[in-house]
Amino acid sequence: MAQRYFGTDGIRGTVGETPMTPDFALHLGWAAGRVLLDQLARGQSEAHNAARPCVVIGKDTRLSGYMFESALEAGFAAAGVDVLLVGPLPTPGIAYLTRTFRALAGVVISASHNPFADNGVKFFSQYGQKLADAVEADIEAMLDQPLVTAGADALGRAKRVESASGRYIEFCKSTARLPEGGLRGVHLVVDCANGAAYQTAPEVFRELGATVHTIGHAPDGLNINLDCGSTHPEHLAEEVVRRGADVGIALDGDADRCIMVDAAGQVVDGDQLLFALAEDRQQTGTLAGPVVGTLMSNLGLALALEARDIAFERAKVGDRYVFERLVALGGIVGGESSGHLLCLDRATTGDGTVSALQVLAAMARREQSLAALVAPVEKCPQTLINVRIGRGAASTLMAAAEVREAVQKVEQDLGNKGRVLLRPSGTEPLLRVMVEGLDADRVDRHARALADVVERSAAA
Repeated sequence: MAQRYFGTDGIRGTVGETPMTPDFALHLGWAAGRVLLDQLARGQSEAHNAARPCVVIGKDTRLSGYMFESALEAGFAAAGVDVLLVGPLPTPGIAYLTRTFRALAGVVISASHNPFADNGVKFFSQYGQKLADAVEADIEAMLDQPLVTAGADALGRAKRVESASGRYIEFCKSTARLPEGGLRGVHLVVDCANGAAYQTAPEVFRELGATVHTIGHAPDGLNINLDCGSTHPEHLAEEVVRRGADVGIALDGDADRCIMVDAAGQVVDGDQLLFALAEDRQQTGTLAGPVVGTLMSNLGLALALEARDIAFERAKVGDRYVFERLVALGGIVGGESSGHLLCLDRATTGDGTVSALQVLAAMARREQSLAALVAPVEKCPQTLINVRIGRGAASTLMAAAEVREAVQKVEQDLGNKGRVLLRPSGTEPLLRVMVEGLDADRVDRHARALADVVERSAAA
């Protein structure tokens, strides 16, 4: 059954519009609290903090985070669940602390790479993994029930955790496993996207010995992801070249993604980084299972892995689907071209800081530059165009006769030397039109023609 509120990455929308309103967040906190307590009572959850079940709530730097933090806190308290407030912290930091504090769940208030006017709520299970579909369905069902508070003596309490950032910084450092000397002599530029990692990421790299210059580290509640971070790496590239740095690291608003820049100012995306992670683990004898990408992963990645006898699988777009495929196949490394990378031998979810550390460690072990590390990936031309559509209109558009006919014509022209993908966004009212092939001009021409057809159909 299709879910009403939960998408591929939690609940997300424009602040002030359903479902991103304070009254909905209040009800959501209560509903989630009730479901989690029911699980605990039925013996389906082992995580609890002493005699008082709790959840961990963190957020990114959006101004609206204050409002939703208070609303969710009140909802969980009304259900009888204690709340540990950790303030601005990367999404993967919440996953880590959920396990550390033996909480029932972790809650993140963030819209990731979206602009500040959006916000969202996503949950982690007691194991620091994305919440199961069945649990999300139970929460949605509970939202249909009237909010009834626990007894006055059973209400939840709230406490702010001052040590959260320090704990998470130490965790990130523990995953690096760098050669002796750490990052001494490495010059980094780190773009924190004016987001959740503005304090933690620079400190991690500095404490490991790197010389760090930081940009995108002055959040004001409105500038998250604004011309910075992983969605706008061109500014980072300019700064890397200007300062003569070795590597640039760009995170997104909630710091679960990582894009990098080499010393020459060339942007290195998630596909290239995924290859570097996989080859390094192959050479150290620690690679397990296949590497898992997505339907959007560049053909060049698949070819580079094949040349090294590394198995490659594609999952649906979305880190939760990459995670599910990795677990099913016994893999440990996977990710998306957007920079959402999974290193399950280091963390339970995508972590931009941890991913960057794995790449830096590979560079140190092999005594290679970032450019040399990813050179085997010869990316095939790929054009992606986002077409704005009405909410819920994707299925109808993809089934429209004129859209299907246009797709078939492009596929016939490309033959077995390219591919076409139409995919609805899991977080925004967009239909993504992607064409990939060997000839850049042909790929671009086909993608634009297909996008025009989709736009016309959407407007009809």
